[in-house]
Amino acid sequence: MRHGVGGRKLGRTASHRTAMLRNMVTSFLRYEKIETTDAKAKELRRVAEKMITLAKKGSLHARRQAAAVLRDKDVLKKLFDELGARFADRQGGYTRIVKTGFRVGDSSPLAIVELLGKPAEKKGKKEKTAKKEGKPKAAPKAGKEPKAKAASKAPKAKKEGKSKAAKGEKGEKSAPKQEE
Repeated sequence: MRHGVGGRKLGRTASHRTAMLRNMVTSFLRYEKIETTDAKAKELRRVAEKMITLAKKGSLHARRQAAAVLRDKDVLKKLFDELGARFADRQGGYTRIVKTGFRVGDSSPLAIVELLGKPAEKKGKKEKTAKKEGKPKAAPKAGKEPKAKAASKAPKAKKEGKSKAAKGEKGEKSAPKQEE
């Protein structure tokens, strides 16, 4: 009986599956965003959230438990220094899974897994929106210039139309000359 046995097999042996999840969690915590298949993303979320929970504890024992999974000192340091502090107030749900479509080769469902709560980016977006508010003031000036260009292009189009008609007349004149 398989009572209480959780997780997906992902078509791999147990050793391959654990090695793959270790690599994926290490990459995910390094880059804070990763694209993979939907089933792998759901398994990755389980392991990654356990690592962040260990980082929130911050004890030596928790660090050693995380080191048994991650095996990369730089990522381990980032996890306990930055990510543990970032999610100190959050009670869980540190990741987001966004489904992106299907892979071209085998049409398997793809998803992006990303960490939530990037405070530096949120502040940056607010500053960018403030700059964008200033840009619409400049945009009408830019809008007026193309209108002037469009107005200058319109007479050219009329001239071109006249010239085409004139060319047509010339073409007709040249045709009778050929007949003669």
